[in-house]
Amino acid sequence: MSALGLAFAAVAAAEALDDPVPTAASNAGHDGPRATVDAPKPVFALNERNARVRTLRDFQELVDLAPAGSTLVPPPGAYRGPVLVDKPLVIDGRGQVTIDAGDRGTVFTLRADGATIRGLHLTGSGESPDTDDSCLDVRGNDNVVESLVIDNCLFGIDLKQSNRNQVRKNRISSKPLDLGMRGDGLRLWYSNDNVIENNVVVDSRDMVAWYSSRNVFRGNEGRGSRYSLHFMFANDNLVENNRFYDNSVGVYLMYTERVHLRHNVISHATGAAGMAIGFKEASDSDIEGNEIVYCAVGIGSDISPFQPDTTIRFKDNRIAYNGIGFQFTSELGGNIATGNVFEGNLTNVVQSGRGKANLNRWSGNYWDDYQGFDRNGDGIGDVPYELYAYTDQIWSEIPAARFFRNSPVMELLDFLERLAPFSSPELQVRDEAPMFMKPGRPT
Repeated sequence: MSALGLAFAAVAAAEALDDPVPTAASNAGHDGPRATVDAPKPVFALNERNARVRTLRDFQELVDLAPAGSTLVPPPGAYRGPVLVDKPLVIDGRGQVTIDAGDRGTVFTLRADGATIRGLHLTGSGESPDTDDSCLDVRGNDNVVESLVIDNCLFGIDLKQSNRNQVRKNRISSKPLDLGMRGDGLRLWYSNDNVIENNVVVDSRDMVAWYSSRNVFRGNEGRGSRYSLHFMFANDNLVENNRFYDNSVGVYLMYTERVHLRHNVISHATGAAGMAIGFKEASDSDIEGNEIVYCAVGIGSDISPFQPDTTIRFKDNRIAYNGIGFQFTSELGGNIATGNVFEGNLTNVVQSGRGKANLNRWSGNYWDDYQGFDRNGDGIGDVPYELYAYTDQIWSEIPAARFFRNSPVMELLDFLERLAPFSSPELQVRDEAPMFMKPGRPT
């Protein structure tokens, strides 16, 4: 069979999908009008691209020849980008196909509904943030993007006004630039009801969801980036069973509502801005069953919850071996913490400002520095857990002083303050029914 014959397997696209895709009729009226949101993409002549791609076959030729609704299985090898797919196709590289744009522009653009792109290696985008040079632009609905290897690209996968897509099992990394100069590994912008699952994003800038609602982020891994996951004006999203390591910030919720974070592991968010989970004017969310360890700040809250008469619920999380377990700034109250484990933190809770401790509700948490007893054996401490700030006020109110935390001088000042206070200590937290024994970790 000829190479061209090998390239096209006349199999209906719907039959090749692992999961059924909703039909256009079933989603009628669900999507709003699409606007042109991209900056104009420049066109580069072949001689402007890296010499390594000039002798490669143009992948666009194969796409243009493939009938809509067919499956394209390209012969193994390297091809030249850029590529535009504007019809429903299944393109299956089977892990043996590379598409390289020669370090100019965007590598691959999917402007179709109901397509599948899998098993490709996309590489060699440009470096311009002005035109969002990326490996893959998705501008359509009900697509499947899976098992791609994406590297040497400024932005990885970029979804704009694209709904109900499945983005799964991809490995994404940016160009080897300084952290702030990289593009986002995965970005959702005005994109709803997508499933982002089992992807690995390393050495990029951020994974972001802006103005994007009802998305699921499940089973992903993020390492070596700035924000593992950053929400802004994004409501009703689910984040579960992810692993975020060695990033500046784990998950940040900004101006969001009804976000559910559960059963994630976030560790080693260190540095001056290191934080596992952060809130900025966020509301009505559930943080449950997460493992938050070895971060500068475990949970940081700023004016959250923001909406009146709402709460943020923290339940059954393990907050361990962080510099600060829980830090509140500009506190309004409305946080509820139950069943959490606080252990090994330099300081469990820090409240900025005075008279704020009673604004939040603490009950049934385990505190490793609790000094009471459980005489009746009911598992609850006989007296409330109370945490006061003595010289802690120095380093909590003057961040530069944190460098000296646990130094001999600070420890001596703290001891003298507790022995004979020369200023009124500030109550940070009061748990009326502290858990006496540390609960066993779930298997």
